[in-house]
Amino acid sequence: MKQGNLLIQVFLLAYCFGSVCVINAEDPYRFFTWTVTYGTRSPLGVPQQVILINGQFPGPPIEGVTNDNILVNLINKIDEPLLITWNGIKQRRMSWQDGVLGTSCPIQPNSNWTYHFQLKDQIGTYTYFASTSMHRASGAFGALNVNQRSVIFVPYHKPDGDFTLLVSDWYKMGHKALRKRLDSGRALPLPDGLLINGASKGLAFTGEHGKLSSLPTILLRLDSLVLYLCHASCFSTGKFYRFRISNVGISTSINFRIQGHMMTLVEVEGSHTLEEVYESLDVHVGQSLTVLVTLKAPVKDYFIVASTRFTKPVLTTSAILHYKGSKTRPSRPLPIGPTYHIHWSMKQARTIRLNLTANAARPNPQGAFHYGTIPISQTLVLANARTKINGKLRYTVNRVSYVNPTTPLKLADWYNIPGVFDFKTIKNIPTPGPSILGTSVLDFALHEYVEFVFQNNERSIQSWHIDGTNAYVVGYGTGTWNVAMRKRYNYVDAVSRHTFQVYPMSWTSVLASLDNKGMWNVRSQIWSRRYLGQELYVRVWNNERSLYTEAEPPLNALYCGKAKRPV
Repeated sequence: MKQGNLLIQVFLLAYCFGSVCVINAEDPYRFFTWTVTYGTRSPLGVPQQVILINGQFPGPPIEGVTNDNILVNLINKIDEPLLITWNGIKQRRMSWQDGVLGTSCPIQPNSNWTYHFQLKDQIGTYTYFASTSMHRASGAFGALNVNQRSVIFVPYHKPDGDFTLLVSDWYKMGHKALRKRLDSGRALPLPDGLLINGASKGLAFTGEHGKLSSLPTILLRLDSLVLYLCHASCFSTGKFYRFRISNVGISTSINFRIQGHMMTLVEVEGSHTLEEVYESLDVHVGQSLTVLVTLKAPVKDYFIVASTRFTKPVLTTSAILHYKGSKTRPSRPLPIGPTYHIHWSMKQARTIRLNLTANAARPNPQGAFHYGTIPISQTLVLANARTKINGKLRYTVNRVSYVNPTTPLKLADWYNIPGVFDFKTIKNIPTPGPSILGTSVLDFALHEYVEFVFQNNERSIQSWHIDGTNAYVVGYGTGTWNVAMRKRYNYVDAVSRHTFQVYPMSWTSVLASLDNKGMWNVRSQIWSRRYLGQELYVRVWNNERSLYTEAEPPLNALYCGKAKRPV
């Protein structure tokens, strides 16, 4: 099987009945070979060790189309076990490919493993990153964009160009130093700065491998980034461009804006949205969105700005939007964005609504699923807390601080291996009592319709993610959630997404159809909190062994702990 960035357009499957054969075309395959190594870069002007994929920081993008099969042969050349997770990709019937320690044994140093997953019935803007330890703080992240099939209508005209912007907070300390600090019982400080596509100041990028290409390119000039379309040298007046924006940081919400330009929001994590116009947009840790920007301002250069939210001091980085023919540098001051304004952010979040008339990955309208009329089978109230256990800092969910067992939960569940986890460790609502260490797993039947309430009783913002599914964000509110809050839910056009912010001393409610059988991670996207225990797993299960509901372990499955390769 040939490796590399190769697209095989069609595989043929033949089914014969007597003398009649039916030939079906399988969905396309895309093959990638990634080598993960250490390298030296200076994202904030100071040389430091980062994690590279194929020598790139950030890693190479995956550009796919709905229903493509993706095969990534990952070769681990760093000195620690590694996994990559595909943030927001649903892994239909394939939690084996999710790339977290609850489902997979890690890829050991100087070895490789091949992921195989399908972009099944998905569109939109996503990311990937290292899920193990604190590796994400040193790199090993990148873009994963799923484009619509040509036969499916997109609810806006084809843009004149397409850019992916990965915004991240960044520490001058590497992942090992950050991990050592957390292991010693100390919280992480404020990040040292912000990056856009892995750069802040003083570096110059051309295209892949230093050559110009047909893809968007970033060049740094003086103290700011300059964005170009390679084939056109720069942005042209009167045209409009699509910006895919993701927060790939580990701790900090950001606000994004473009000087002198409005942004039309069109997509959030796979959902087409009502085309509302914004001066600036909050993007919380782990979230992605897509905006359209029309260039109709006077011909000159303009600042693109990202700044932190809910931090003191506020960290800021900028890029330059360069009009074709411009000879005028952008003028300061930078466009002002919100800083701590919690109510402002919550009001903006409520304006993000599902476009009920748009197609999704299939021709049927997105709004055909009447999520607000389905009876709720269970309600989970998940409360995060900062605490100390055995004298060291830990983070908990409903009093339990998660600890990864040596045997992945999925392998233990599939092979009925005792002593790895049980369903009594964590309760589905907060209860009084001391905080404990444990392996938290909640049990659900396949196709249950579940209300997740994320209750934040702390004064810092939270960001939660659910693997394996999207959920409708039906409500945000301050204080403590109770059933009366359901009267305030949006039961008509709430946006469906995979990562949800929870404001300080507030709650966020989402509704999820658990129609994807497997073992799925529910985690804090704030990586120090996840590293110190703010996560759990949900097991979605029925007693039917069928390829229609769940695939069997892949032939190349890794085994560790109590799990032994079957003979």
